[in-house]
Amino acid sequence: MNLAIFDPFQRNRLLGLVVCAFAWCATGMAHASELADKLQRADYALLMRHTLAPGTGDPAGYRLDDCASQRNLSDEGRQQAVRTGQWLRQQGVSRAQVLTSPWCRCKDTALRLGFGDALLEPALASFFDEPQRAAEFTRRLQQRLAQASANKGDKAVVLVTHHVNILAYVGENVGSGDMVLVQFDAQGQLLTAKRYPSP
Repeated sequence: MNLAIFDPFQRNRLLGLVVCAFAWCATGMAHASELADKLQRADYALLMRHTLAPGTGDPAGYRLDDCASQRNLSDEGRQQAVRTGQWLRQQGVSRAQVLTSPWCRCKDTALRLGFGDALLEPALASFFDEPQRAAEFTRRLQQRLAQASANKGDKAVVLVTHHVNILAYVGENVGSGDMVLVQFDAQGQLLTAKRYPSP
Protein backbone atom coordinates (compact mmCIF):
# COMPACT_ATOMS: atom_id res chain seq x y z
CA MET A 1 0.00 0.00 0.00
CA ASN A 2 1.32 3.44 -0.96
CA LEU A 3 0.91 5.59 2.16
CA ALA A 4 2.04 8.69 0.26
CA ILE A 5 -1.46 9.10 -1.19
CA PHE A 6 -2.84 9.81 2.30
CA ASP A 7 -2.52 13.12 4.12
CA PRO A 8 -0.48 12.99 7.38
CA PHE A 9 -3.59 12.65 9.58
CA GLN A 10 -4.97 9.77 7.51
CA ARG A 11 -1.56 8.13 7.31
CA ASN A 12 -1.09 8.22 11.10
CA ARG A 13 -4.60 6.94 11.66
CA LEU A 14 -4.07 4.08 9.20
CA LEU A 15 -0.75 3.15 10.77
CA GLY A 16 -2.40 3.20 14.19
CA LEU A 17 -5.11 0.83 12.98
CA VAL A 18 -2.51 -1.51 11.49
CA VAL A 19 -0.52 -1.53 14.74
CA CYS A 20 -3.71 -2.21 16.74
CA ALA A 21 -4.64 -5.05 14.38
CA PHE A 22 -1.20 -6.67 14.79
CA ALA A 23 -1.39 -6.25 18.56
CA TRP A 24 -4.87 -7.78 18.65
CA CYS A 25 -3.70 -10.75 16.54
CA ALA A 26 -0.64 -11.26 18.72
CA THR A 27 -2.76 -11.16 21.87
CA GLY A 28 -5.25 -13.59 20.38
CA MET A 29 -2.50 -15.98 19.34
CA ALA A 30 -0.87 -15.82 22.77
CA HIS A 31 -4.22 -16.51 24.42
CA ALA A 32 -4.99 -19.26 21.93
CA SER A 33 -1.69 -21.04 22.56
CA GLU A 34 -1.91 -20.74 26.35
CA LEU A 35 -4.59 -23.43 26.57
CA ALA A 36 -2.71 -25.85 24.31
CA ASP A 37 0.61 -25.17 26.02
CA LYS A 38 -0.79 -25.86 29.47
CA LEU A 39 -2.58 -29.00 28.31
CA GLN A 40 0.81 -30.36 27.21
CA ARG A 41 1.83 -30.38 30.86
CA ALA A 42 1.14 -33.32 33.16
CA ASP A 43 -0.52 -31.19 35.84
CA TYR A 44 -3.29 -29.74 33.64
CA ALA A 45 -6.50 -31.17 32.22
CA LEU A 46 -9.68 -29.83 30.68
CA LEU A 47 -12.98 -30.58 32.38
CA MET A 48 -15.99 -30.16 30.12
CA ARG A 49 -19.69 -30.28 30.83
CA HIS A 50 -21.62 -32.15 28.16
CA THR A 51 -23.19 -29.90 25.55
CA LEU A 52 -26.84 -28.88 25.45
CA ALA A 53 -29.28 -31.56 26.60
CA PRO A 54 -32.53 -29.76 27.47
CA GLY A 55 -34.06 -30.53 30.83
CA THR A 56 -32.74 -31.48 34.25
CA GLY A 57 -31.66 -34.88 35.49
CA ASP A 58 -33.01 -37.97 33.75
CA PRO A 59 -36.48 -39.50 33.38
CA ALA A 60 -37.60 -41.91 36.09
CA GLY A 61 -36.39 -45.43 35.44
CA TYR A 62 -33.61 -44.44 33.04
CA ARG A 63 -30.88 -46.98 32.29
CA LEU A 64 -27.27 -46.35 31.30
CA ASP A 65 -27.47 -49.11 28.67
CA ASP A 66 -30.50 -47.47 27.00
CA CYS A 67 -29.88 -44.01 25.57
CA ALA A 68 -33.56 -43.64 24.70
CA SER A 69 -34.38 -43.72 28.43
CA GLN A 70 -32.02 -40.82 29.24
CA ARG A 71 -31.91 -37.08 28.69
CA ASN A 72 -29.94 -36.65 25.48
CA LEU A 73 -28.27 -33.97 23.39
CA SER A 74 -30.48 -31.82 21.22
CA ASP A 75 -29.56 -31.02 17.61
CA GLU A 76 -28.08 -27.80 18.93
CA GLY A 77 -26.10 -29.75 21.52
CA ARG A 78 -24.67 -32.08 18.87
CA GLN A 79 -23.63 -29.11 16.73
CA GLN A 80 -22.19 -27.42 19.82
CA ALA A 81 -19.97 -30.45 20.50
CA VAL A 82 -18.61 -30.45 16.94
CA ARG A 83 -17.99 -26.70 17.17
CA THR A 84 -16.13 -27.16 20.45
CA GLY A 85 -13.83 -29.76 18.92
CA GLN A 86 -13.09 -27.39 16.05
CA TRP A 87 -12.41 -24.58 18.51
CA LEU A 88 -10.00 -26.74 20.51
CA ARG A 89 -8.03 -27.54 17.37
CA GLN A 90 -7.95 -23.83 16.51
CA GLN A 91 -6.37 -23.28 19.93
CA GLY A 92 -3.62 -25.74 19.02
CA VAL A 93 -5.02 -28.85 20.75
CA SER A 94 -4.36 -31.38 17.98
CA ARG A 95 -4.28 -34.61 20.01
CA ALA A 96 -6.34 -35.49 23.05
CA GLN A 97 -7.07 -38.37 25.35
CA VAL A 98 -10.81 -38.00 25.95
CA LEU A 99 -12.45 -39.62 28.96
CA THR A 100 -16.21 -39.60 29.38
CA SER A 101 -18.99 -40.29 31.82
CA PRO A 102 -21.06 -43.38 30.92
CA TRP A 103 -24.14 -41.19 30.31
CA CYS A 104 -25.10 -41.01 26.63
CA ARG A 105 -25.12 -37.20 26.50
CA CYS A 106 -21.49 -37.21 27.65
CA LYS A 107 -20.46 -40.04 25.31
CA ASP A 108 -22.08 -38.22 22.38
CA THR A 109 -20.32 -34.99 23.31
CA ALA A 110 -16.96 -36.77 23.63
CA LEU A 111 -17.32 -38.51 20.26
CA ARG A 112 -18.35 -35.35 18.43
CA LEU A 113 -15.27 -33.48 19.65
CA GLY A 114 -13.49 -35.40 16.90
CA PHE A 115 -10.45 -36.76 18.76
CA GLY A 116 -11.29 -40.41 18.16
CA ASP A 117 -12.74 -42.92 20.59
CA ALA A 118 -13.33 -41.81 24.15
CA LEU A 119 -12.58 -43.93 27.19
CA LEU A 120 -15.51 -44.61 29.54
CA GLU A 121 -14.61 -43.41 33.02
CA PRO A 122 -16.89 -44.26 35.99
CA ALA A 123 -15.28 -41.50 38.08
CA LEU A 124 -16.96 -38.99 35.74
CA ALA A 125 -20.45 -40.44 36.23
CA SER A 126 -23.22 -38.20 37.47
CA PHE A 127 -24.24 -38.25 41.12
CA PHE A 128 -27.18 -35.89 40.52
CA ASP A 129 -29.59 -38.44 42.03
CA GLU A 130 -27.27 -39.08 45.00
CA PRO A 131 -25.86 -35.70 46.09
CA GLN A 132 -24.58 -37.22 49.32
CA ARG A 133 -21.90 -38.97 47.22
CA ALA A 134 -20.29 -35.70 46.04
CA ALA A 135 -17.18 -36.11 48.21
CA GLU A 136 -16.74 -39.72 47.09
CA PHE A 137 -16.96 -38.83 43.40
CA THR A 138 -14.61 -35.89 43.85
CA ARG A 139 -12.01 -38.20 45.41
CA ARG A 140 -12.44 -40.60 42.49
CA LEU A 141 -11.99 -37.73 40.03
CA GLN A 142 -8.82 -36.64 41.84
CA GLN A 143 -7.43 -40.17 41.62
CA ARG A 144 -8.27 -40.37 37.91
CA LEU A 145 -6.61 -37.03 37.20
CA ALA A 146 -3.45 -38.20 38.93
CA GLN A 147 -3.46 -41.44 36.90
CA ALA A 148 -4.16 -39.70 33.60
CA SER A 149 -1.34 -37.21 34.11
CA ALA A 150 1.15 -40.03 34.55
CA ASN A 151 0.21 -41.68 31.23
CA LYS A 152 -0.81 -38.80 28.97
CA GLY A 153 2.32 -38.45 26.86
CA ASP A 154 1.94 -35.43 24.58
CA LYS A 155 -1.87 -35.60 24.47
CA ALA A 156 -4.20 -33.16 26.16
CA VAL A 157 -6.49 -34.78 28.73
CA VAL A 158 -10.16 -33.86 28.22
CA LEU A 159 -12.77 -35.15 30.65
CA VAL A 160 -16.43 -34.90 29.63
CA THR A 161 -18.70 -35.00 32.64
CA HIS A 162 -21.68 -33.34 34.35
CA HIS A 163 -22.50 -30.06 36.04
CA VAL A 164 -22.57 -31.57 39.54
CA ASN A 165 -19.13 -33.14 39.14
CA ILE A 166 -17.51 -29.91 38.00
CA LEU A 167 -19.28 -27.90 40.71
CA ALA A 168 -18.06 -30.30 43.40
CA TYR A 169 -14.46 -30.26 42.18
CA VAL A 170 -14.06 -26.65 41.07
CA GLY A 171 -16.73 -24.90 43.14
CA GLU A 172 -18.20 -23.11 40.11
CA ASN A 173 -21.43 -23.48 38.16
CA VAL A 174 -20.86 -23.99 34.44
CA GLY A 175 -23.20 -23.95 31.48
CA SER A 176 -23.74 -26.68 28.92
CA GLY A 177 -20.55 -27.21 26.93
CA ASP A 178 -18.46 -24.93 29.14
CA MET A 179 -14.89 -26.02 29.87
CA VAL A 180 -12.62 -25.51 32.87
CA LEU A 181 -8.85 -25.74 32.58
CA VAL A 182 -7.70 -27.23 35.88
CA GLN A 183 -4.25 -27.47 37.38
CA PHE A 184 -3.82 -30.11 40.06
CA ASP A 185 -1.17 -31.57 42.33
CA ALA A 186 0.23 -35.11 42.36
CA GLN A 187 -2.85 -36.32 44.26
CA GLY A 188 -5.24 -34.69 41.79
CA GLN A 189 -6.29 -31.95 44.19
CA LEU A 190 -7.25 -28.68 42.55
CA LEU A 191 -4.68 -25.88 42.46
CA THR A 192 -6.09 -23.44 39.88
CA ALA A 193 -9.07 -23.26 37.55
CA LYS A 194 -9.85 -21.15 34.49
CA ARG A 195 -13.22 -21.27 32.76
CA TYR A 196 -13.65 -21.24 28.99
CA PRO A 197 -17.22 -20.65 27.84
CA SER A 198 -18.60 -22.88 25.12
CA PRO A 199 -17.66 -21.41 21.72
